[in-house]
Amino acid sequence: MVTIAEVARAAGVSISTVSYVMSGKRTISQDTRDRVEQAIADLKYSPHASARSLASRSTNVIGLQAPLRTGVDVHVVMEIVAGVVREARANQYDILLLTSDDAAGLSRAARASMVDALLVMDIESDDPRITTLEELPTPAVLIGLPAGADGIACVDFDFEAAGRLAASRLAELGHTHVALIGAPEEVMARHTSYADRLGRGFLAAADELGLDAEVHACPSSQESVAAVDAILAARPDVTGILFHNEGALPYVAGRLSSGDDGRELDVIALCPANVARTVPTLTDSIDVPAEELGVSATRALLRLLEGQDLPPVQLLAPRLESASDAVASATAS
Repeated sequence: MVTIAEVARAAGVSISTVSYVMSGKRTISQDTRDRVEQAIADLKYSPHASARSLASRSTNVIGLQAPLRTGVDVHVVMEIVAGVVREARANQYDILLLTSDDAAGLSRAARASMVDALLVMDIESDDPRITTLEELPTPAVLIGLPAGADGIACVDFDFEAAGRLAASRLAELGHTHVALIGAPEEVMARHTSYADRLGRGFLAAADELGLDAEVHACPSSQESVAAVDAILAARPDVTGILFHNEGALPYVAGRLSSGDDGRELDVIALCPANVARTVPTLTDSIDVPAEELGVSATRALLRLLEGQDLPPVQLLAPRLESASDAVASATAS
């Protein structure tokens, strides 16, 4: 059966544009309309009547799927949600929070006319929800960057670039043996997109720079202390660390100032700026602008609802902040 995503690919437009052409809900240029209608004819696409009806109604509600799976940092999730809510309310939209973690929850919300559009979080590299989203007539934006989501707009922080930036900075500081201490094991086992991309960028840059690099999972609980001690004990040559685990950072801050064997460590934390300012032992930090990410994703979704085409991927660029700058910023505030 031909899907709306296949029509969108054939016409070179977004799924929402195909939906708007069929429903007449938004003004679409004649050239774009002609391409969509030609693709529909060529592929013999026949949308279900309920999908056409859904596209013609408006609820002024955005469905936000934010599953709280094990290992997820709830504080960062809530900062993203805060950005989504703030931007949605500024544009007269309410938020329906979907706490399920499967495609069925998305399908129910869309097909029951509960929402005008969908924002989906906690994206895996090979996310099983993508197929369902491509078949739904409801516009959607992913807060994440999976493989194979060609028909769905993605907005995220550029974790791969952040990994590269950290490896380059550690090389600049003179380190030759470095490690990424990152998300909990369950997050890595799910191949959550951000964890995969961060590790990929860190290892690729380290290889290009001739660094010996490795990636380690880390619990977000007090057990992180033992985990970090074990990593440092097993690799006495590691002196440069990229640490990305907001939940564990308060527990291990003391361990990251120097090893038990007296070696000096340089540590770059990838975390929200307000978290980095609480850890004076950091060398540098890379801000994860969680609330800004929520705002950006919501703005992208609102543009889809207005009938605008979007770039397939929008990534927020990482910025390195030195520890001295963070302290000055905290003092000034």
